[in-house]
Amino acid sequence: MAKLFIPKDYKSHLNLKQTEHAIKTVKDHFQTALSAELRLRRVTAPLFVMKGTGINDDLNGSERPVAFPIKEFGDQKAEVVHSLAKWKRMMLADYEIEQDYGIYTDMNAIRPDEELSNIHSLYVDQWDWERHIGEEHYNLEFLKHIVRKIYEVMKRTEFIVYERYPSIRPILPEEIKFIQAETLLEKYPDLTSKEREDAIAKEYGAVFVIGIGHELSNGEKHDGRAPDYDDWSTDTEHGFKGLNGDILVWNPILERSFEISSMGIRVAPEVLAKQLEMEGCTERKELLFHKRLLDGELPLSIGGGIGQSRLCMFFLRKAHIGEIQSSIWPDGMRQECKDNNIVLV
Repeated sequence: MAKLFIPKDYKSHLNLKQTEHAIKTVKDHFQTALSAELRLRRVTAPLFVMKGTGINDDLNGSERPVAFPIKEFGDQKAEVVHSLAKWKRMMLADYEIEQDYGIYTDMNAIRPDEELSNIHSLYVDQWDWERHIGEEHYNLEFLKHIVRKIYEVMKRTEFIVYERYPSIRPILPEEIKFIQAETLLEKYPDLTSKEREDAIAKEYGAVFVIGIGHELSNGEKHDGRAPDYDDWSTDTEHGFKGLNGDILVWNPILERSFEISSMGIRVAPEVLAKQLEMEGCTERKELLFHKRLLDGELPLSIGGGIGQSRLCMFFLRKAHIGEIQSSIWPDGMRQECKDNNIVLV
C-alpha cells in the first residue's frame, strides 16, 4: 500500500503486554516531568465545542470536523475538537493563571480527513499545553528556551524507557538544533518541504524548524498553519519571520523525520488582525474567541501540542501508530501489517 512503510525485517522490542505497560510508563513520566518543567497545572478538557464560536482549531484550514446536532439546543451543532489551541488560551484567562504558569490537558480528537499511514490515524491524542507569558517573553529566544525545556523532558523519558527495557537504547542527541524554515529552503533548494525535514532531521537527530505558516522566498509555505493561534508573521530582530515551529526527530525505524510537537508563541491582538488579513478571513473577528482576544481579555501565551501516541511510538521503536492506539484501519493495511510482524491493537 502506498501510504504504508514496512521496515525491513521489523520485529518489535516488546510484546503486546509489555507494550501496554511501556505506554503507561512513557505517558506517566512524560506528563509529570513536563508539568514540573513548564509549571503547568492539569485541567479537564472538552471533547467537543459549539460550532460557530471560533474555538475549534482550523489546522490547515481545509480539514472537516466531526459535527453533530444537539437536541436540547434546538439542533444547533457541536464539533469534535481538532485540537485545543484556542480553548486553552481562554482557560488561562478564565482560571486566572498567573504569568510564568500554565495548564495542560489530555486532548482527544477525531480527524476524519487524515490520510491513514504509519503515523496518521483518525484518532489523535496529545498533551495540549499553554503558559501565560509577559511582553518581555514575546521573542524568539524565549521560544527556544521553552523548546529546550521540552527536549530535556524527552531525553529524560527516553532514559527511563532504556532503564526498563535495555534493548531500546537512547538515540536522541545531547542538544536540539534550531533552523529557520527559510534557511532550510536555502540549504536544500531542490527538495520539497517534507524532503527538507527528512534531510535536516537525519543530519542532526533532533531539530526545531522555526517559522511555519508564512510564505517563503519560493512563494510557498513550509507547511500550513491557521492564522489565529501561532504568530508566524512577526519579524524578529534578526530579520527572520515567525515565532512558532515544529519539533522533529529522526526516526530510524521509519527512516524519516518524525514530528513530535507543533508549538509557538500565540498571536498578540495586533498580530491576529494582521494574519487574518493576510489569509483573507477577517470575518473571524466577530467570533467569540477572536473578539475576546482583540478586546484584550486574553493573556499573551505560548503553547502547543505534543503527540502522546507519537511519543510512545518513537520511544518504543514502533513501526506503526496502530501498535500504540486502537483505531480503524483499511483491511489491506491491517493485513499487510500482520504479514510483516506489525501487530495493530
